Amino acid sequence: MKTRLNIIVITILVSLFAPSAIAQEKVIIITLDGLRWQELFGGADKLFIDNKEFVSNPKELKKRFWAETPTERREKLMPFVWDYIAKNGAILGNRWEGNYVNLTNTMLFSYPGYNEILTGKADDKRINSNNKTNNPNKTILELANTSKTYKNKVMAFGSWDVFPFIINETRSGIPVNAGYRSTLSKKPSEKELFLDKIQAETPRRWGGVRFDVFTHNYALEAMRKEQPDVLFIAYGETDDFAHDGRYDHYLKSAYRTDQMIKEVWEEVNKNPYYKGKTTLFLTTDHGRGDNGKDNSWRSHGSKIKGAEQTWIMAFGKQINPVGEEKVQAQYYVPQFAASIAEILNIKLPQAAEKLPVLK
Repeated sequence: MKTRLNIIVITILVSLFAPSAIAQEKVIIITLDGLRWQELFGGADKLFIDNKEFVSNPKELKKRFWAETPTERREKLMPFVWDYIAKNGAILGNRWEGNYVNLTNTMLFSYPGYNEILTGKADDKRINSNNKTNNPNKTILELANTSKTYKNKVMAFGSWDVFPFIINETRSGIPVNAGYRSTLSKKPSEKELFLDKIQAETPRRWGGVRFDVFTHNYALEAMRKEQPDVLFIAYGETDDFAHDGRYDHYLKSAYRTDQMIKEVWEEVNKNPYYKGKTTLFLTTDHGRGDNGKDNSWRSHGSKIKGAEQTWIMAFGKQINPVGEEKVQAQYYVPQFAASIAEILNIKLPQAAEKLPVLK
């Protein structure tokens, strides 16, 4: 009897004082490369949807994504965002409502954008190209991975092959499955081995960017197997289809990504490790132009008007369900990392005001 009592006491003490990885906060960061705020808040753009220069089958595309009002169009394009996130989370950046989200870097292309998103500070002096050079700045991912709480519990998945350098995997120690990399798992599951196989057999449309279906499913399998506490998923197709001038594929990719985000959230809610403990943050690395005549919608950068204009969404455990913000306000991308740092209880080297959507 005494032995049994001792076992019960020890069990209680262990549960009270042992590190509780199960109970700590989980954060999933998702980016949609180059997705314009115009489509997010207004759906398919009438300037482009039946322009045969950008659309191969306008009739088919309009059947899928066109409606008379912006509200109806955006719900067709991104149903999970507007059916769920808008009701249970926060959405910032509808400039038609006077609600602004802006980058602070002046480069206005991908590497500088992701650096700003993940570090909370622009660095125009050192981050001024998309070259594969290791980021001298420490991202929120690296700060988490070098903390006692989240050590070896951070993973990243991206469609673009520059992410290992943006995250500086050599210094940070974070496993980064990006570009056309195969699974990084030491004991690959059957699904991971199958993903490796079909990724190798799939034709490559872009040299350094794979299709998002691979990024997405590698990340989902990691959630099931590795259970990272801090997870970064970077989808890339929207930007590359826009650069190609394929507005039809750009819209279809936005729709698919919306459904992928839904699937990530479904995994959160059926996985006991994540359920009730997870907050999701979403944004984009840059905006784009809004003019079809000069093709500015296809581009971004310091010479493109509107490329500094972005958006932010958040939902999950630590977010107040304020919905789409329709008040006049100005937000900046460094507040994105500051808000994540607040939840993870991590101090950023550079201070920024957190977003007013946290509980």
